[in-house]
Amino acid sequence: MEASILPEDELEELRRRRLEQLQRQAGDQRALEEEIERERRQEAQLQMILMQILEPEARERLNTIRLARPEFARAIEQQLVMLAQSGRLRQKITDDQLRELLRQVVPKKREFKIVRK
Repeated sequence: MEASILPEDELEELRRRRLEQLQRQAGDQRALEEEIERERRQEAQLQMILMQILEPEARERLNTIRLARPEFARAIEQQLVMLAQSGRLRQKITDDQLRELLRQVVPKKREFKIVRK
């Protein structure tokens, strides 16, 4: 028997380990795909709610904000959805109302006055 040839039981053990590894990888891939699909469904649901509660101009403003500050836009969207789900919105939010809400949420900038002597 040559040194490079593995005994049958060692070869079988290597095959079994490799099969387990491939099965784990396939399971991880499925879990990742399911997570991506779940996030896509949540995003679609969020967009549907926003379409129902925002006037087109307000939705456009929010989309513009999303391009510049995605985390901030996400926080505003979540607040709007919570307002809608709690029944505190009686009508669609206009652009002016959204701007006022944004003014309240955005922290005021501190003004600095530099005096040169």
